[in-house]
Amino acid sequence: MKGIASQADVHAVEAPGLPQDLPASTYEMIRRGAAINPSAPALSFFLRTDDHRRAECWSYAELVRDITRTANMLLRLGVRNDSVVAYVLPNLPETHFVIWGGEAAGIVCAINPLLEGSAIAELLNAAGAKVLVTLAPFPGTDLWPKVQAVLGRVRSLQHLVLVNLADRVRGARRLAARLVQRQEVSRLYGRGGLRSAVPAHIQIHDFGTAIARESGTALDSARRFDPQDFSSYFCTGGTTGLPKIAMRRHGNEVANAWSAGQFLGGGIGSGKTVFCGLPLFHVNAVLATGLLPFSKGAHVLLGTPQGYRGEGVVKHFWEIVEHHRINFFSGVPTLYSALLEVPVAGRDLRSLEYGLCGAAPMPVEVFRTFQARTGIKILEGYGLTEGACVSSVNPPLGERRLGSIGLRIPGQAMKAVVLDEAGRYVRGCETDEAGLLVISGPNVFAGYVQPEQNKGLWVDLGDGRQWLNTGDLGRCDADGYFWLTGRKKDLIIRGGHNIDPATIEEPLHRHPAVQLAAAIGRPDAHAGELPVAYVQLKPGATATEQELSEFVRSEISERAALPKHIRIVDAIPLTGVGKIFKPELRRLEMADALRSALADAGLEDAQVSVDEDKSRGVSLRIELADPAQETQAAEILGRFPFAFSIAAAGNALAVQ
Repeated sequence: MKGIASQADVHAVEAPGLPQDLPASTYEMIRRGAAINPSAPALSFFLRTDDHRRAECWSYAELVRDITRTANMLLRLGVRNDSVVAYVLPNLPETHFVIWGGEAAGIVCAINPLLEGSAIAELLNAAGAKVLVTLAPFPGTDLWPKVQAVLGRVRSLQHLVLVNLADRVRGARRLAARLVQRQEVSRLYGRGGLRSAVPAHIQIHDFGTAIARESGTALDSARRFDPQDFSSYFCTGGTTGLPKIAMRRHGNEVANAWSAGQFLGGGIGSGKTVFCGLPLFHVNAVLATGLLPFSKGAHVLLGTPQGYRGEGVVKHFWEIVEHHRINFFSGVPTLYSALLEVPVAGRDLRSLEYGLCGAAPMPVEVFRTFQARTGIKILEGYGLTEGACVSSVNPPLGERRLGSIGLRIPGQAMKAVVLDEAGRYVRGCETDEAGLLVISGPNVFAGYVQPEQNKGLWVDLGDGRQWLNTGDLGRCDADGYFWLTGRKKDLIIRGGHNIDPATIEEPLHRHPAVQLAAAIGRPDAHAGELPVAYVQLKPGATATEQELSEFVRSEISERAALPKHIRIVDAIPLTGVGKIFKPELRRLEMADALRSALADAGLEDAQVSVDEDKSRGVSLRIELADPAQETQAAEILGRFPFAFSIAAAGNALAVQ
């Protein structure tokens, strides 16, 4: 199929049902993609942006070989179907080998390398990791010290497999890099070496040396996969208290990759090149720029260990696109905002067909300006870790409705429903009526590792199917396009990074002067949202905002979660039953953020009010003293993902 253009196309793909011959595992899916053309480029990587023209490349035959070698190495370490192989790695070719080789041998657990050591240890313990794959000590990197410091706290860990960054240095510099790496180990631990820095019960292995000993022809286990076998654990939500770890099956990931492939059709496949810049601990990078292109025989370009955050990647992105003839990439709204600052003049971008955008709403002005300046189609979508990755996307061949999250993917049902106060299903929503979004299909995960976190997760619609409560509010229009109208769950999304408010609130509550604390997201044109905390002090207690900021700096393990502002108020708004009423705080921050943005542009007398529309979500009304300022105000407000209207001198100008 060429791709999806309308809801009718989705129905047409679904009419015969899911194919009966879908691969039983991600390993088999990648092997099928490799069989299209084993000599075709599968995976390329450059360590530094300056080296992108000399990227290291693996053919499909070589990719399958190294995935198989990795699986066989893990099997030799005692990994079985139910063993957990965790990885704490940046974006490297080895990361892909570990993901897919790990799923072929056991269950892979992805952990964010930007977390602090204590949070990493907590996740490793919660997952019951038997093997950990991470970076060996290397000058200029901070991952090893964090991990090494907590190895003794992970009770289940038996094997430590270390990836040496020197192995990815090209040419004559590789020998020098290996020497520098050995000197770093000697500097840190002297004659005792790494062995002296790792608990005695944990065996240490060098990744490159270990897989070189293995056969890359076939799995030594001769494993017969079942789609219901667990394939991966992905961490979602915050990292305080009990970690939220989503359990996914091979069938979930295979079905989602197949459905997304049907949606994009000819936009992805053999001869196409995909750029991966999002981190490989996140499902978007793993599926949309990993399993999906691998399943179709496409070429994945992995750019620097830090992806889009790598030095010079965004600055030279259009040069990279032009040289490598990139057809597709995936990013978050903040990436598109950053790319608007990079000149496109003189660059040949004709190869670039689509940019996929998810994780947070795309600001209207960024969307319009980006497409006008580059001519590149942005496909806004929606997905969640619990749904494997992709749940809905604006159609590549049809109308892309600005602000919509698009049509649901084939094979996955998606609805807006009304629940009662006890969380029981009442009815389905009418056209354009907002309700709770629920999804059902083979892509939907099995639940969280911690059973208590599954309370309220599933909704019984009385149709015999299992429906996932996404926690998001939305509506569906007459043509099948979905629109988000709010987030029932309170996650703060900063540049695509999910922050659980509890990550901020719990440390604040540990301060002796704090009675109540509430963390919310403040709208930001660049980051999407910035965390802000409201604090109510105990009667008679004193504390300053600076004191509280300094206190939480040592208490919060996620750097992205450090609040941008802490606001001390007389009383935090509460509901009738005494719960903190966060919508009121969000309205305050929305209005203040918009007023500040307008004031920064010289529109200091603007009045901002926030309204809640049950059908369309939050909308803002702006009153200007001077009608001549309407155009300038509309441009500024278009950078935020809210509907708004502008009134000036008796006239109203509605802006979509």
